[in-house]
Amino acid sequence: MDPAHLPALTAFASVARHGSFTRAAGETGVSPSALSQTIRALETQLNVRLFNRTTRRVALTEAGAQFLERVRPALAALEAAFDSLDETRDHPAGTLRINLSRVASELLVLPHLAEFTQAYPHIRLEMALDDGFIDLVGEGFDAGIRLGERVARDMVAVPLSGEVRIAVAGSPAYFERYPRPVTPDDLAPHDCLQYRFSTSGGIYRWEFAQPGDPHRVFEVETQGSFVTNDLRTMVRAAEQGVGLLHVIDGYVREQLDDGRLVSVLDAWSPIFPGFYLYTASRAQMPLKLRALIDFFRAKREQRR
Repeated sequence: MDPAHLPALTAFASVARHGSFTRAAGETGVSPSALSQTIRALETQLNVRLFNRTTRRVALTEAGAQFLERVRPALAALEAAFDSLDETRDHPAGTLRINLSRVASELLVLPHLAEFTQAYPHIRLEMALDDGFIDLVGEGFDAGIRLGERVARDMVAVPLSGEVRIAVAGSPAYFERYPRPVTPDDLAPHDCLQYRFSTSGGIYRWEFAQPGDPHRVFEVETQGSFVTNDLRTMVRAAEQGVGLLHVIDGYVREQLDDGRLVSVLDAWSPIFPGFYLYTASRAQMPLKLRALIDFFRAKREQRR
């Protein structure tokens, strides 16, 4: 390989990962037009089209996807090589790419982000918020953070929190219009805020548990006049009385405590395993990832 191709290959992988010249340009530190020219020059050199471009979307061609599959491991190996040089100096360093849900970000990471970045100034932490479930290795992430029930069995998983409980809640104004439900069957006439998964496009089915057995979970299909794929927007809608909300109670603890939201169906609330940080392998775990795990493990111990 001509070493002069390396910047273009890095740019190619970034555009493929983001599906956007603008977002990739922000990552690589060049203008979108310059990045586009780099990709076009690479396509000319290779004599193959790598991306299909429209005004709204940038997507890999079949040849581009095959090329990326071969290029990505080599780029990852080069990045690991540079990171390992930093780590021989006995400090965690390099880019650490984490994929996590918005809930995990707001409850576990953001409260301690400043402390982590100050403790490890040589780590460049990149967080991708995604409420779906992705292929860590295929998408180039070092680790993910999800609820334990959603972590694949073949992953190495480290608990970051205790068990979490689900709350169903609405605003006082909402309950002026609707009676408070006593059982999940009472939700039929209620306006239940709907969450659509970005990855699958499906609507989340609300989960409940039998009273006295919070781990025996069943699903209930609900109806509502508002649908979103953003949890924070859903919370704001619930505060405005648009409908009932089904969410991890810690995510709306402040609203429940100050009365902006009122919980119902508490006896039917399920309890799930907490959040886990997971990665594909424990073998030769880089110091940067070990530093992240140890940091948030310590935070978990402080919360106990």
